[in-house]
Amino acid sequence: MRKYSGFLVTLIAFFCFTCGTYAAQGYTAADLKKAPDFQLPDLNDKVVSLSDYKDKQAVVLFFWTTWCPYCRTELKRLNAEFAGLEKASVAVLAINIGEPKYKVENFVQSRNLGFTVLLDRDSLVAEIYDLLGVPAYFVINSAGQIVSMGSRFPGDILKELAGKHSK
Repeated sequence: MRKYSGFLVTLIAFFCFTCGTYAAQGYTAADLKKAPDFQLPDLNDKVVSLSDYKDKQAVVLFFWTTWCPYCRTELKRLNAEFAGLEKASVAVLAINIGEPKYKVENFVQSRNLGFTVLLDRDSLVAEIYDLLGVPAYFVINSAGQIVSMGSRFPGDILKELAGKHSK
């Protein structure tokens, strides 16, 4: 039983992460965690930084892989929601974890994804965000604070951010 205890703790943590969503409603600014900055190349080798968006617009970070069936479902949903997010001035950065550029390019082209795709080739950004699994969403407000994280599309939080932006 002892040799399985580490595995069970990891498994429980994974399910807590993937099933739960943290929404920052009702939290003060002091309670919110500052989103770690990063720099990653997009599919055109342009380097994108999270700090490029600070004080300008909210950002949805979506961590994914091509081999994950749940990621594929969420990518489809995210792509369907993209036009509305863009209209509400919410940027979408889909961060592929650890896969070669050619594979990601083929995947993105075959699904006609409209948002920015970044390549975390060495999984370093996934590590600084303490990912336990994919898919994973992080919603970051324009002040650079994480206001939501979870494994499902954060529609309610995004509606709230869009509402604040339109006022």
